[in-house]
Amino acid sequence: MADRGLAYGDGLFETIKVRHGQAALLERHLARLADGCQRLSIPCDLTLLTSELQAFMQQLGDGVCKLIITRGAGQRGYAMPDPCTPQRILQASALPQWPAVYAEQGVQLFNCQLRLAQQPLLAGLKHLNRLEQVLARAEWQDPAYAEGVLLDAQERVIDCVFSNIFIVQQQQLLTPSLHAAGVAGVMRAELLQRAENAGINVVVRDITLQQLLQADEVFTCNSLYGIWPVRHYRTQHWSVGSMTRKLQYLINDLVDGSPCYVS
Repeated sequence: MADRGLAYGDGLFETIKVRHGQAALLERHLARLADGCQRLSIPCDLTLLTSELQAFMQQLGDGVCKLIITRGAGQRGYAMPDPCTPQRILQASALPQWPAVYAEQGVQLFNCQLRLAQQPLLAGLKHLNRLEQVLARAEWQDPAYAEGVLLDAQERVIDCVFSNIFIVQQQQLLTPSLHAAGVAGVMRAELLQRAENAGINVVVRDITLQQLLQADEVFTCNSLYGIWPVRHYRTQHWSVGSMTRKLQYLINDLVDGSPCYVS
């Protein structure tokens, strides 16, 4: 097959939660996709794409819509075809079912040994080459671990295998800067905005492993499940904190109206 998405991972994707034919955080998904297409020089007609997505989601009803955009077919070799004819692929699947206890009581995080490579040109993008995440996820089979923490070679905290990570320290909400590695999740962006609007002191910066271990609260987030408090990582244990509960409440409209157990 000549498609460059299959041959080289030359493309992008979005995983979109759909309820009653409507997408959660659609504007953020489209903004990230547009940024990725611009940075990778892949032509993208957002008007056409939005129309296709809306029709597809209406048929889907409830589930997960995966949108893949590749650079399309090309000749053998790495050189980009000029012009290129991008290919758009839409896939549907059922909403994943995670135990309610993950959001209520928290999760345990695995200590991944894989270290993320630094590549500022690709940092933040949800590009098709996810081999780092594939290899990291292969490190554990124990269902006691819901997610795994990913560090870079300098032992800085970047994100998790399929989630972003936040810490709370002295009533500040902090999340790692993704200037050199990691995926800039749409739920991460939404949380940062809603937290700031709620008067919470928000900081985006490099976070060391030691800072993570010394945090007052830790939680992960993604657009499908919302927020999972973290109760255990390495030798550290945490209770579910008040800031985490407040943020769960702030995004309750994006998590199927599930109870937030606000204390």
